[in-house]
Amino acid sequence: MERSRKSIDEKDLKILQMLISNARVTYSDIAKAIGLSDVAVIKRIRRLEQSNIIRRYTVIVDPKKLGYNIVSITGIDVEPENMFKVISMLKEKDYIKYLALTSGDHSIVVVIWARDSSEADRIHNELASLPGVKRVCPAIILDVFKEEFI
Repeated sequence: MERSRKSIDEKDLKILQMLISNARVTYSDIAKAIGLSDVAVIKRIRRLEQSNIIRRYTVIVDPKKLGYNIVSITGIDVEPENMFKVISMLKEKDYIKYLALTSGDHSIVVVIWARDSSEADRIHNELASLPGVKRVCPAIILDVFKEEFI
């Protein structure tokens, strides 16, 4: 029987918040902020990594600053027998930045980056023409008011 993992505490949450805010923050800065030694912080971070609470360190970019002026959260309805075939096709599309199988209004939800509205239209039409796709329901993001990762 697998030993249950220790749950995270307030200090772990503070470490996570600091790393989410700046993944390059030093162990020393974290240690000072939460009142632990550098070694204790390193051990906690290793435990968070080993338990897959921290899955990876990454950079969050602003699509608009890269020239992608349209971001769409798009629901895709798919014939059940073609679900995984469609998912395989979608995974290959560079303009799809997020792909999830869902239980909500749509079987698949994707996040698409496009340079302008005509490119977004072309992409949505391309998706609608994929074999097994029944319907494509785009929602263009106009503004973001909150974005948190914990």
